[in-house]
Amino acid sequence: MKNIQWFPGHMTRAMRDMEGKRDLCDGVICVLDARAPIATHNRNLNKIFGAKPILYLLNKSDLADPQKTEAFVKLIEAQGRFCVRCDATNISTRRLILQKLSAMIAEKRERAQAKGLNKTFRFMVAGIPNTGKSTVVNLLSGEKRAKTGDKAGVTRDVRWLKCGEFDLLDTPGTMPPSFDSQYLARHLAYIGSINDDILDMDDIALELLGELAQKYPQCLTERYNITDFSEKLGMYEALCRRRGFILRGGEYDYERGAKALIDDFRKGRVGKITLETAQEYPDWEF
Repeated sequence: MKNIQWFPGHMTRAMRDMEGKRDLCDGVICVLDARAPIATHNRNLNKIFGAKPILYLLNKSDLADPQKTEAFVKLIEAQGRFCVRCDATNISTRRLILQKLSAMIAEKRERAQAKGLNKTFRFMVAGIPNTGKSTVVNLLSGEKRAKTGDKAGVTRDVRWLKCGEFDLLDTPGTMPPSFDSQYLARHLAYIGSINDDILDMDDIALELLGELAQKYPQCLTERYNITDFSEKLGMYEALCRRRGFILRGGEYDYERGAKALIDDFRKGRVGKITLETAQEYPDWEF
C-alpha cells in the first residue's frame, strides 16, 4: 500500500497558537488512545510543552487490552510523568483525573496560598485527532461545551473552557508533519485519527486483518469465523462470507467488508485490542 501522510494546513496554525499560549498554562493533559499509545504520542508536541508537567490520559481504555494498558501506565509513570487510564464517556473517570491534576499543581498552589493568592490553574488539552480530547473536556467541565465526533479534525480552534477550579485550553488535534514509521501511521488509520477520505480503505482493511491475525487471531475467529490466517485476501473473503457481503454473480463486496471490519474494530466489537506493547518500546520517551 502507498505511504500514509496527512497534515492539513490548519494544524500548523494550531501548533503556533499552542506555543503562544504555553506560558499561560501550568500543565498539560495529553490524550492518547489506549489502543495505540505510541502511534498517538506526537513527540513534536513535547517540544511545545517544554518543561510543563504532563498528565497522559490513556483514553478509550474500555476498548483496549487491559494488561497491555497497565504496562503502558507503568512505562509512563517510570519516566516521572502522571498517567491515568480512562474512558472519557464514563463519568466515574472525572474524579480520578481531577485528583491527578490537583497533585500536579500542589506545590504551586501551596506557594500561591502562602502569598495570599487564590490562583486559577490552567491546563492545555492536546493530542492526535480523534483520541477523545473534546470528550475529555466535556467530562471535566461537566457539560457539552466542546464539539465531538467520529471524524478526525472536528476541533479546529484553540479556546478556553472553565472546569471547576481549573481552566482548560482545548486545542485541535495535531499530527507530526511526517510519519517516521508507516507501521505506526497504519495504527492511526485503523483507529480513525487520519481522515478516511484520503485512505484506500481496502488496503487499510487488509493490513488490519494481517495485524490482527498475528496479535489477536482468536478475535477474528470469534467475530468472523476466520480459521485460516495464511493469506490476507483469504481472510477478507471469509469475513465477507460470514457477513453475507456477496454481490450478484458470487463476487465479494470488498467495500462493505472493509467498512464493516474497520467499524467493528473502532467500536470494540472485534474485542479488546491494543496494537502496540510497552515491551516493544522500552526506550520510548513520553
